[in-house]
Amino acid sequence: MYEEIKAQMVDVCHKMWQLGWVAANDGNLSVKVGENRFLATPTGISKCYITEDKLLLIDGEANVIEGQEGYKPSSEIKMHLRCYQEREDVGSVLHAHPPTATGFAVAHVPLDSYSMIETVICVGAVPLTPYGTPSTYEVPDAIAPYLKDHDVMLLTNHGALTVGADVITAYYRMETLELQAKISLNARLLGGEVEISRPNIDRLISMRSKYKVTGRHPGYRKYNPDGSVKNTD
Repeated sequence: MYEEIKAQMVDVCHKMWQLGWVAANDGNLSVKVGENRFLATPTGISKCYITEDKLLLIDGEANVIEGQEGYKPSSEIKMHLRCYQEREDVGSVLHAHPPTATGFAVAHVPLDSYSMIETVICVGAVPLTPYGTPSTYEVPDAIAPYLKDHDVMLLTNHGALTVGADVITAYYRMETLELQAKISLNARLLGGEVEISRPNIDRLISMRSKYKVTGRHPGYRKYNPDGSVKNTD
């Protein structure tokens, strides 16, 4: 049961490790597979060693329904479950530590430059959510206010979070985030990013439906390091 989804999850886990987005036992991935049913990666296992038989079927309270004896979901599953609770359109949640994007999270710098066409269309500004201690409800409480308008978030001093209608979409958004972070960093080293003009930003955002881009978009928005919205009037 769920063979195709499990295969996709394993593939994404292996890609995360190969790309250097996770080390040791870092990162976690989940997919909604039914009413109050989720597949999730187990805690304590490197993503390079994840296989289909190691994935867990859990309920909305993180109770294990099916899985190998002794395996349990990550303590970060609270963050995943909050995403599903807040948004019915979310079908998968991915948490990782892509180095360049996480560098922005560690430096307390939101990725809110509208300087790359593809990112303007697909993601928009990426906020820096308030600090939360891992494994506690501080993290899900910190991300909840941003879920209404964002599919991609930086977690202060922690890493990154993406959501999508399915596992591949969540993965692609993490790829987009890390590429944007690399380009942004390079541009800053070369003297600074130059934003697209506001009329063209608005035009690009309006083209999302043409390109069949799903999910949420914040529109034109800028953020302070504490996660609050800047006045852009």
